[in-house]
Amino acid sequence: MNLIYGIKDKPKFGEVVLFALQQLLAIMAATIAVPAVVGNGMTASAALFGAGVGSIVYLLFTKSASPVFLGSSFAFIGSMFSAFGGAASVSIGYAGLIIGALMAGLVYVIIAIVVKFCGVKWIDKLMPPVIIGPTVAIIGLSLAGNAIGDLMRSNVEGGSVYVCLICGLVTLAVTMLCSTYGKKMVKLVPFIIGILAGYVCASIFALIGKATNNPALVVINYSALQNIGSVISLPEFTFTKADWSGVTGSYLLTIFVAYAPVAFVVFAEHLADHKNLSSIVGVNLLEEPGLTRTLLGDGIGSVVGAFFGGCANTTYGESIATVAITRNASTVSIWGAAIACLIFSLITPLVAFLETIPSCVMGGVCVALYGFIASSGLKMLQPVDLNKNRNLFVASVIFIVGVGGMVVSFGAVEIRTVACALILGILTNVMLSREKEE
Repeated sequence: MNLIYGIKDKPKFGEVVLFALQQLLAIMAATIAVPAVVGNGMTASAALFGAGVGSIVYLLFTKSASPVFLGSSFAFIGSMFSAFGGAASVSIGYAGLIIGALMAGLVYVIIAIVVKFCGVKWIDKLMPPVIIGPTVAIIGLSLAGNAIGDLMRSNVEGGSVYVCLICGLVTLAVTMLCSTYGKKMVKLVPFIIGILAGYVCASIFALIGKATNNPALVVINYSALQNIGSVISLPEFTFTKADWSGVTGSYLLTIFVAYAPVAFVVFAEHLADHKNLSSIVGVNLLEEPGLTRTLLGDGIGSVVGAFFGGCANTTYGESIATVAITRNASTVSIWGAAIACLIFSLITPLVAFLETIPSCVMGGVCVALYGFIASSGLKMLQPVDLNKNRNLFVASVIFIVGVGGMVVSFGAVEIRTVACALILGILTNVMLSREKEE
């Protein structure tokens, strides 16, 4: 891919501001969705702050050589429920969030040490393109239902699904047109323009709906803007609400069982994301800055992120897709996005404005983002000979398990779709490794 800005390039300040905002918009919906799902008093502003700090830690560990943003990990949602479910009070649960992220981070550190001394060739052998390609594709395809669900979802009860669809498709169309036919800056910030177009479209429908007393036309909810208190306020950080005195040995064991195994699963997604990003930027990130550094950055970034926002972080496919679509791999943009996260989390009106962006508008953007992730995985399959039964079966198993949405639970440990597909793909590849050449 011909990049407009390479990893070490430094765009002008004004451009960086726009690129940072675009990255922020791409990762925002998923980042604030995790605390919303888990509940128990967790806030979007704290999650944004944690994502920003975690991304800065990742950039420092990787020497600003890997252009990807860290956001709240969906893989740990079940683990976070365990932290609150096994606690006698919510405050103890907040302590569990930090302890759990620390345990998950320790798993990353251990794997990083193994990679440091054993190299990455064993990983390439264990997970060749016939495995990584379909797995990356499944990361995108497994999110397809989320994108379509958002595309047709109103933020106001009674809002018409058809109005949602129109607003979402306007967003998608403007994004695609700007990315394909846009000149200079327009081509570099298609998501910002697309989201603004969708937001304006939803606002026009809302005005008409209010004027004609037709609630079906109203799909955007402005209530967050109406309940703003102080302009600047600190988020309710996790460490300020944690009750360490109530942590017991049995509770620690519960947290360990809930978090540590999931960390091994997220490692697989970490690897797939960096393989995908490597193919986009034309640099093998497993060698430079190296898998050891990316793992340490991801693991320690998750711990720091959870300390502030409660959510363990992970590299975001939405961020990678943004790099792919805009062809802007400058890590200065990621730095800008991380700093923007910190600023936005402190300014109440900005957080409120982000919360008013309709789900259908974000759904329109996600159709493009998740589609690019899936397409990137299929691109990795190009050099693979699918005439060989071994390769054909490996790819088939990963695709069907992934698209079928397999999820396996062992007590508090949940192995999610992407991990199931990857694990069964590896086992299939190993089982058929003795296939004779024709």
